[in-house]
Amino acid sequence: MKILIVDDDLDLIESVRLGFTLQWREVDVLGAVAGEAGLDAVERDQPDVVLLDVGLPDLDGFEVLRQIRAFSDVPVLMLTSRDDSMDKVKGLELGADDYVTKPFNHLELTARVKAVLRRLEMPAPASRAPSFQAGELEVDFARQEARLRGVRLDLTPTEYKLLYHLVRNADHILQHGTLLARVWGREYVNEVDYIRVYIRRLREKLGDDPDNPRYIRTERGLGYRFLTDVSR
Repeated sequence: MKILIVDDDLDLIESVRLGFTLQWREVDVLGAVAGEAGLDAVERDQPDVVLLDVGLPDLDGFEVLRQIRAFSDVPVLMLTSRDDSMDKVKGLELGADDYVTKPFNHLELTARVKAVLRRLEMPAPASRAPSFQAGELEVDFARQEARLRGVRLDLTPTEYKLLYHLVRNADHILQHGTLLARVWGREYVNEVDYIRVYIRRLREKLGDDPDNPRYIRTERGLGYRFLTDVSR
């Protein structure tokens, strides 16, 4: 497996490389010290995961992420020296999969990378019900895809997992912590920004109005409920 780290701190790149060498020997760590070089490396080397610094000398890390998302779905973890909620939301909205705040230890970084890779694994198909239908939306558990008015939705693995758990518990409230644990992992139960961003992205793809929801209702202070009565 290949991990690309895009950061202008050569000492950090070498430290990450050493950490993975000691903890996860199947990993090959590649490095790039600028945004343009990182973009080239993503295209050329096809890494399995990208660790992307927000503050780069040429291109802003967010701009690098935006350009990566134009041609690749590779998992991206943003690295930042600021624990800023607005930066986190901005990165998630641009398509980042996770955030790691500097300074970090290698155990934390390894756990975060493994958690992102776990999220790429789709849920096992539901054995009793081959699909779920609500109005113009169909979720096909066997094919692990969703269709709206017969057209397949372009969902990321995380978006599909979120929709999967919502529809499997349709008409019941799923609390923020429950959804975060099931989709991201137990270590993410307090990362409410993550669920808000992904619910917003999922609503956009469903054409769902949060003020007059047809599919996903916000239960304020609690979580979210998927609605099966779409006749309103």
